[in-house]
Order: sequence, then C-alpha cells, then structure tokens
Amino acid sequence: MAVLVIGDAPIAAIREAGLRIHPCRPGADPLPAGLTGIDALILSPGATPAAALPLLGPALAAEVPVLALGEGARLLTEAAGTGGTGGGATDPLLGSGRAPHGFRVGASAWGLPVPGEADRALLRRFAELVAGRAETTATRAFFTPRAAAWEERFAYQTPAYEAAVARMRLRPGQCALDLGCGSGRALPALRGLVGAAGTVIGVDVTHAMLAAAARAGHGGPARLLLADCGRLPLPAGAVHGIFAAGLLDHLPHPDAALREWARVTAPGGELLLFHPSGRAERAARHGRAVSPDDPLAEPNLRPALEAAGWHVATYEDAPAHFLTRATR
Repeated sequence: MAVLVIGDAPIAAIREAGLRIHPCRPGADPLPAGLTGIDALILSPGATPAAALPLLGPALAAEVPVLALGEGARLLTEAAGTGGTGGGATDPLLGSGRAPHGFRVGASAWGLPVPGEADRALLRRFAELVAGRAETTATRAFFTPRAAAWEERFAYQTPAYEAAVARMRLRPGQCALDLGCGSGRALPALRGLVGAAGTVIGVDVTHAMLAAAARAGHGGPARLLLADCGRLPLPAGAVHGIFAAGLLDHLPHPDAALREWARVTAPGGELLLFHPSGRAERAARHGRAVSPDDPLAEPNLRPALEAAGWHVATYEDAPAHFLTRATR
C-alpha cells in the first residue's frame, strides 16, 4: 500500500503503521498521472500546489482516502465544491470533539485547516483507516474512471452473459444476486428468470459502476446496492441464486467470500461463476501461463466450494468461456 504525501506533512505515524510513503515535494517531484497504486492522499499543512487538484477530483469520485492539512484543506473544499461537514461522534477519523475545526467531505476525505490538530494520534487513525479500506480503495480507483465507457466497451459480451444466466435454475418469484454487477449486463436476464414477482439485486463496491448501470437502464429490472461482496448486508438464506462474473479470482479472500455467499443463500440455491473467456485465453492475453495457484483452477476451486458449503454440479473451462455451477 502506498500513501501519496504532497508537501511536508508529518509522516512518521504513517510509516509506523506499516504504510509505504510516496513523497512528492512541490517544485521538486512530479505528481503521478493517476491513482494507480495509490491507497491514500495526504496534502501538507504548508503550501500545497494547485497542481494537486487534478488528483483530488478522481480521489473524491473513487472514495480514495484523503487527509488535507492546513492549506491542503482549502484545496479539498475547492475540489469538492463544498465546505464539508463537521466531524461527529461516529466519524471514523475525527471522533467526538477530537478535532472541532475538522470537516469531512463525502465518505473518505477529511480536512483540518488548523495544522496543530494533525497530531500523531490522528495520523495513526488515518493510517489504520487507509489499511482497513485498501482492498476496496484499489478496486474503486481502477473502475471509477472506466465506468462511463464500460457498458459500451463490453456490450458485445451480452449474449454470452445471457446464455450463462439461462443455465441457472431460478424460478419465478425467487431472489437473485449479481455480485460485482458492474454496469449490469446480466441483470435483465436474471429478471427474465425470476419474473415480475421476483427480486433482482445488483451489488457492486464502486458507486460509479452502479451509476453506469442506472444510465444503461438496468436499474429498472433490478435494485442496485453499493456493498462489499465479501460482507453482504443481507440475512442468512435470503437469496436463491447468485451470479458472479469475473469476480472470485480478483477478491483478496476468495474462500471467505464463498462462505459469505453460502450464508446468504437458501438451501438448494445456486451459485454460477462465469467469465466470457476461458482461463487459458485470459492468461495468454496478459502474456503469462495459466497458474496452478489460480483460485479458478478445478483442483483449487472444487475443494474451496465444498468447504464453504457448495456442491459442484458443473465445471467448464472452455476456450470461449469459464463456467462453474454449484448448489447450496
């Protein structure tokens, strides 16, 4: 994990928390072109260059954690177009009465106009917050700038998604989830299976992707839910079918995710893992060989599913697609 520090902010507490520092001194070091590999931004209490503004906008959009100190707090409000909100008892960084002059912008940015309040305890809390959000931060930073063009770019895959969904044994009136739904390509097909009396929920951790799904009209056939696919805000046994395309092998803890998906699925419910290309084709596209450690390799996936409470009914790793169907 890397924290981009612009200016001369006190960073000892950040280092003590085990986070890697990417220093950027105004006038001496060039700013990164984007947020790839950046888990958080800290703007210094001294003179922070206006050149940081192009990074602040994308950081706010992708909910990359930002701590803006002193003059950096003014840049934060300029980028956000708002003065922010005061910190309260439930604020994960400011706490209650800890920094009365601090403010929050959105869910992941904090401004402290008075540099003296940026003490070591606060910096440690920010480091802990960054570490706790690192997995979702990386996902959001990658997908947010790509979300607007996602549906159009991959529209050609829609027939493959529809054919995969058609293999699920869902019935009218049941509940289906599309986990990591992205722009919602599979949602209309899921609605076709469960009918008007059923429920379809598209879940994604990136707000911009859900916005793209809504623009594409997929919010009509489905409810769109901003949530972590590894910690679903659903009761046990609430759903009857889960569709997950290109998701499991990108999660940091796939075994835990499979257990969580089993928790929310009723006995007899289905899980369909899908990708519109096979493992070998995807590996070749990225210039590498198929790894025996791949979570989707059958010797790895089958026992992981069984241990999580799933029975594997179908495993297909064909040149043109990957598909595994399992029953709860």
